[in-house]
Amino acid sequence: MESHAYWRGPAVDVWMADNLPKEAAIGVDTWCVSIDTAKRWEHAFARKHQKLVQTSKNLVDEVWKNQPPPEINPVIIHPLEFSGRSIKDKLNDLRENLKQEKARGIIITALDEVAWLYNIRGSDVSYCPVVYAFAIVTSNLALLYVDKRKVSSEVLSYMEDNGIEVREYGAVSSDVALLASNQLNALSAEMKDEFELIWADPTSCCYALYSKLDADKVLLRPSPLALAKAIKNIVELEGLKRAHVRDGAAVVQYLVWLDHQMQEIYGASGYFLADVGANKKSIRELETMKLTEVTASDKLEGFRASKRKSMFLTCFVETAANLCSFPLVFVWCIKPHPSHHSTSLTRGLILLLLNLAWLISSPGKLELGFSSSHFRGLSFPTISSVGPNAAIIHYAPRAETCAELDPTKSIFSIREHSTFWKPSEHEKACYTAENAHFPNGTNGNALDILARVPLWKYGLDYRHGTGHGIGSYLNVHEGKLENVLIIKDAGTKFNFGDKGYLSFEHITWAPYQRKLIELSLLIPEEIDWLNSYHSKCRDILAPYLNESESAWLKKATEPISI
Repeated sequence: MESHAYWRGPAVDVWMADNLPKEAAIGVDTWCVSIDTAKRWEHAFARKHQKLVQTSKNLVDEVWKNQPPPEINPVIIHPLEFSGRSIKDKLNDLRENLKQEKARGIIITALDEVAWLYNIRGSDVSYCPVVYAFAIVTSNLALLYVDKRKVSSEVLSYMEDNGIEVREYGAVSSDVALLASNQLNALSAEMKDEFELIWADPTSCCYALYSKLDADKVLLRPSPLALAKAIKNIVELEGLKRAHVRDGAAVVQYLVWLDHQMQEIYGASGYFLADVGANKKSIRELETMKLTEVTASDKLEGFRASKRKSMFLTCFVETAANLCSFPLVFVWCIKPHPSHHSTSLTRGLILLLLNLAWLISSPGKLELGFSSSHFRGLSFPTISSVGPNAAIIHYAPRAETCAELDPTKSIFSIREHSTFWKPSEHEKACYTAENAHFPNGTNGNALDILARVPLWKYGLDYRHGTGHGIGSYLNVHEGKLENVLIIKDAGTKFNFGDKGYLSFEHITWAPYQRKLIELSLLIPEEIDWLNSYHSKCRDILAPYLNESESAWLKKATEPISI
């Protein structure tokens, strides 16, 4: 297993300042730290008369002599039918932002922003479809800095057709210096005086590039691309929904398989029953049939990646679909893990955080199955964990050390806690959640509180963020917007303060496990909502399932009587 220890001591800069001698020179590879980080370090060091020194070489590279050569992964075009917005439109909006801020150029270093702006994708970072690249945009230039070996003739033509000049990755350093001296795209003296600022996001732009600029003429503000990228257009939203339907079908197929395996191998009572099941297999049989954290997550990935087309019907879609999907997960627990500050349920958990996959559909005729043409890989390593491992945030199991599944414990899947044994009253109480409406303008911190209130009533909590935004076939983390719930108008009876009131639209489709729900904690309106959600699950997912899987889903989504 991989253990993620969370540092709770002093910040790195404070520790260095306190433990190094006065007037020490502290070398830093400023290609690896942001402007904000470098400035914070400089401030901490200055208190002890220390100074930050930019190293000319990365010291790790100097010591690591047998590094493998860099991979040459191709740049991929992300076509308009998936992106929903043209490069021209995005550049026009960006240049309008520059004009409003009296800036003559912007340096873009966040990889997902470069990919989004130029409608390209890649595979340079595991689980993130981005390319190692920089970009500079001015009023009349759009530059992409990338290893040209990754750029095919088709991609190069695509870039040229969209007014983008491709330059070598290492040229960004000298070009930033030229930009600072008004030599990259020379402006008239009048224009130079009016548009003298260069925009750099202090949280993402590296200090190495910032140091080549005149600090008095740098606009240190969040990149305007961050918000533009976070607000999904109609094509991206439709893609998000369609991909989640396909993924929901894969999850149901996985749960059907897991339900059968837990009963067959371990004698569990199963997904629906709460009483004791049959006898489990013998020790010898278990050795060859046992399920582990790794084999269970591998099976799920298999359902997503390689379902046979012949099992399903065909239909037609009007728009294309693309997404990186991320599960909204609440881990509600009480017993501290002996070596971590996280917590787990008293009896332990099997945590299967079923991360949703990168999926892309084809426009036009679409097979209702999981062909390799729809699958782009996982958005992060599947978090599959048993017992106390469930207390470890971002736990990643390894085949040689992972735990075996235990039917007497609980399983977490997507945003639901599933068990194949009789759940305790405490587990049922922790599982039962609530919905919320909230005024327009409510920030993420307030929504985080809304999610925790049902637990706070019992003196419980979870040590993780509640939610964050996700990219459209991009990074799994994107700001602090709530996903995979789409925020929509709530249609409330009143509209106090003329603010507009919002609610969440669910687009992940998988049943809540009824035997884990403590009905006494729900009001009638919440039971109505649950019945409505389950009804939609049946209608939406049934066309993707075979007869036995559809029967299982029908049983899992039977309405609850009030």
